[in-house]
Amino acid sequence: MGKLLPVIFVILGLAIGGGAGFFLRPAPPPPEEVAEGEAAAAATGETHATAEEGHGEEGGEEGVPTSEFVKLNNQFVVPLLDANRVRAMVIMSLSIEMPVGGTERVYAVEPRLRDSFLQVLFDHANNGGFEGVYTSTDKMAELRRALLENARSVVGPDVKSILISDILRQDS
Repeated sequence: MGKLLPVIFVILGLAIGGGAGFFLRPAPPPPEEVAEGEAAAAATGETHATAEEGHGEEGGEEGVPTSEFVKLNNQFVVPLLDANRVRAMVIMSLSIEMPVGGTERVYAVEPRLRDSFLQVLFDHANNGGFEGVYTSTDKMAELRRALLENARSVVGPDVKSILISDILRQDS
């Protein structure tokens, strides 16, 4: 009986909790309110994006995306040197905005593109771009501009923009 009592308490607790959850759940909205809400949104021109519409992408007239984002496979690691010693590391993840269908072109030249981007990042680091408030608007705009120029020289003029999705500086 001593071993059976805890099992009974567990089953009783689960039953009481399930019953309370069932009786205390919120009531569903009446069907009339749902239909009125959708009609009001349609009348005012409000639409809500769905997962299929591609959040963050520019849409054409019919909601068809006109661009796609190509995430480069590996992060970029940039050492910050001081008197021949690594005093910090900057780690970045980059994506490239291309017209729809441009993903394969980016991946076809990714080794050359990574080499070009690393050279830009090393130059930015050597010029003090990652010193102080390295995420300021001016410094980030300068870095994006240089990366965009190099991306266009490697991939072609269809590159729309460069997105810096992650950036981290780790001091030693």
